[in-house]
Amino acid sequence: MKAVAETLDVSRSNLNARLNGSAKPCRRYHKAQDAVVLPLISALVAARPTYGYRRITALLNRWLRVEGAAPVNHKRVYRIMQAHDLLLARRYTERPEQTHKGKVITMRSNIRSPVGLDQWRLTGSLLGRLRVHLLERRCRSRCLHHRRA
Repeated sequence: MKAVAETLDVSRSNLNARLNGSAKPCRRYHKAQDAVVLPLISALVAARPTYGYRRITALLNRWLRVEGAAPVNHKRVYRIMQAHDLLLARRYTERPEQTHKGKVITMRSNIRSPVGLDQWRLTGSLLGRLRVHLLERRCRSRCLHHRRA
């Protein structure tokens, strides 16, 4: 048994369980209650074809609460919709590569921001935000894009 397990590159316990028949094979997801929920989901998808599984779940649970039934988990609705091809089609749009064709005006070269880099660490606190705000107000008069004509 050890030589066979090493040859197949599986554990001996796994091989033994498969030979004895105690290991269950993987099966597809199926619940008996899905047959009750499927016509409701299909009706909602037909009425609102632009809704995704989360919105359909919200509408379905709202309707089930009115009827006095238990709510359905959104993952279960996703599985049911996926099995019956009711999910929205994913949009894959390629974005055009953006190249900068304009001219950037700065006072000097290699200036990234009018605010010092050490101030950016403090932006999470009130004091840091105040320092950044004061420095931005002071630098507005120096920056070309903030000058009034």
